[in-house]
Amino acid sequence: MTTYESRTIPLSIDRDWHEAYDFASIPENFPRWAAGLGRRFEKSGGEWTAEDPDGRPIRIRFARPNQFGVIDHIVFAGGRESSNAMRVVPNGTGAEVMFTLLRTPDMAKEAFAADAAAVERDLKALKAFLEG
Repeated sequence: MTTYESRTIPLSIDRDWHEAYDFASIPENFPRWAAGLGRRFEKSGGEWTAEDPDGRPIRIRFARPNQFGVIDHIVFAGGRESSNAMRVVPNGTGAEVMFTLLRTPDMAKEAFAADAAAVERDLKALKAFLEG
């Protein structure tokens, strides 16, 4: 078995967790807050196509809507697949959003840090949108 270095990035949002999940889990809303994932989202069968921040084509498969706050998604890019774990859970009367990054052996520490910074920016954008 192999495990990878991981980093979970949490952020509290002053909005009911159901409302936060309902907004954040809709792929059409990702371009409004998740610039680190991509832009120009289009539904294509059971997946989505988009462009990554560098303009390269990607495919994304999102978890189905659920009652548990799961927004996991798999990104297919450049012949590689990356699994992304994301959750929205209750935190008092608000929400806690958590995103877990995994550092695969072929990922440089600098790239891992840059991905973590992009996730933090995206979660802050989500917070600003939902609390605005």
